[in-house]
Amino acid sequence: MRPPIIATTADPALAAQLDQAINNKTKPLGSLGTLETLAKQLGLIQQTVAVTVEQPAILVFAGDHGVVAEGISAFPQDVTWQMVENFLADGAAINVFARQNGASLYVVDAGVNHDFGPRPGLLDRKLAHGTRNFAQEPAMTAQQCATAMEHGAALVADLPGNVVGFGEMGIGNTTAAAALMHKLSGIPVADCVGAGTGLSPDGVLRKQRVIEAAVAHHAGVSDPLDVLATFGGFEIAMMSGAMLKAAAMRKTLLIDGFIVTSALLAASRIAPAVLDYCVFAHCSDEAGHRRMLEQLGARPLLQLGMRLGEGTGAALALPLLHAAANFLNEMATFSSASVSEKSEVA
Repeated sequence: MRPPIIATTADPALAAQLDQAINNKTKPLGSLGTLETLAKQLGLIQQTVAVTVEQPAILVFAGDHGVVAEGISAFPQDVTWQMVENFLADGAAINVFARQNGASLYVVDAGVNHDFGPRPGLLDRKLAHGTRNFAQEPAMTAQQCATAMEHGAALVADLPGNVVGFGEMGIGNTTAAAALMHKLSGIPVADCVGAGTGLSPDGVLRKQRVIEAAVAHHAGVSDPLDVLATFGGFEIAMMSGAMLKAAAMRKTLLIDGFIVTSALLAASRIAPAVLDYCVFAHCSDEAGHRRMLEQLGARPLLQLGMRLGEGTGAALALPLLHAAANFLNEMATFSSASVSEKSEVA
C-alpha cells in the first residue's frame, strides 16, 4: 500500500481565529481547559471555526494471532469469534456505549480463526484464519500486510461523517501490540507487556520472554512496514491503513486503548502527520499504554481504569467531542451577551 498524503493541520491564521473565537466566549480565559484545546484541534482538522461532529462511526476490527501457541493468553482463542458473535448480537459493552452516544458501529472480520459465513452486520475482510506465530516466523507476508492496510483504507473511504473511532478484538493481540511498541519505540519489552486478559505475574513474565525471543529471532527487521508485518495482526494492520486514510480525508480519529494505539504508532512511523488528527480517548490500565502515549506526546481525555478494548474508550469520549463543538458554536460571546470582560489589573 502506498501511504496516502496527509497534510499537517498547522495553519497559523486559522489557529488565531480559533483562539479568538474560544477566548471571546463568556468565560474566564482557559476555564474550559481541555475542551478548549479539543475545539481548536477540531477546527484545525476541519479547516473552519464552525466545527461539527457528524455521523460518528466506530470500527471494531477482529483478528486472531498465531503467537497464542506460545501460551501467552489467559483465554482460549475461541473467545475471539465468540466475542464477534456477541458484537453481532448487540450484547457487548461497545454495543451499549456506541448506541448510547449515537455512533454507528461496524464489525470487521480481519482474520478471525472461524468461518462465520455471510452475516448481517459483519464486514468480511478476512485475509486468513489468523496470523502465523511470530515467535517462529513473520506474522504476515508483506503482501498480506499491504492488503490489510488497503482494506482498512477502503472501509474508511466508504464511511459518512467526519469522526472515526477505532476498536479491536483478538486473543493474543496485547502480545502483538507490546512487540510493536518495543520495536517502534525502543522501550524495553519489560515496560511494554502487561496482564492483557488477566495473566498472572508468571504469565506476564512468560509473555515478556516470548516477545524478547521473537525480537531476537527477527533482529534485522526495522522498517515500520516490515515491523508491522512481522509482529502485528491483521486487525492491527487494517487499523493502521484505516487511520492513514481517515487522516488523509481530514476526519478526526478517536484512538482507544493499548492495541489501537500500537496501530497508530505504526501509522505514525509511516506518516507522522497522522497524529495531528488524533484525539486520544483514554489512558488504559494495560501496562505500557501510558508509556506509549508519552512516546506519542498524547494527552488522553479520560482515565477510568479501563482495559477492555473494543473501542469502548472511544465511544465514551464522544460526548466530549460534542461538547467542544457545541460550546464553540452555541456559547455566547461577551459582546452578544452584554457581559463585561475582565478588567485590566495593574
